Amino acid sequence: MASDRATLKAQGRTEFGSRTSRRLRREGLVPGVVYGGGGAAKAFQVNERDARNVLLHGGALIDVEIEGSGAVPVVIKEQQRGKVRGELLHLDLQEVKLDEEIQADVAIELIGADDAPGVKEGGVLEHVTHEITISALPTAIPESIPADVSGMEINDTLQLDGVLAPEGVEFVLAEGQNVDEITIATLSPPRVEEEPEPELEEEAELVGEGEAPEGEEAPAAEGADGEQPGAADERGE
Repeated sequence: MASDRATLKAQGRTEFGSRTSRRLRREGLVPGVVYGGGGAAKAFQVNERDARNVLLHGGALIDVEIEGSGAVPVVIKEQQRGKVRGELLHLDLQEVKLDEEIQADVAIELIGADDAPGVKEGGVLEHVTHEITISALPTAIPESIPADVSGMEINDTLQLDGVLAPEGVEFVLAEGQNVDEITIATLSPPRVEEEPEPELEEEAELVGEGEAPEGEEAPAAEGADGEQPGAADERGE
């Protein structure tokens, strides 16, 4: 029976190493590996454009069909991308059994931000936790977990216990961790920018020669009763 899942059609790969990977990328191909399935890992290469399209629209569970073998269900284990352009460099897939639960990292998506009273008042909504580990059957893995922030007021915090897990999905926490200890989003008061202090204007008039500032005595003029030290020596006296 044919699956209605997106299918990634690939070719087997027998050459390995960084030099081979660079050559494949120049040819518009992406190297990858399928793990699991009770056997050895299967190396493949796939058209980069086809891979991007399936990853973008295929959902969490897809099929991969390596030339010469049947399609198998897989989930994305890891995808490596270039740091500058974000191009797909390598793809790791994990073969799964549809009747066995697996763990997967799923993105958390904030919804209803524009309707939040705190946002309407100018508050700053910060998305703190972007991803959560879940346990579910492969067919039940969602593309994202919705977190409703439409009711948040200023100074409110949304914890994981306020996020509804989809049917058939269970959140996986670290040992000793509770759902009320994981912050998903916060809504802070509006940020007030401090206006820079105006620079003090320079005094319009300089203190005149021999005129001391208020509260100070003017220095004695040269040649008056108190001569400068060493002046007599310079005159030969």
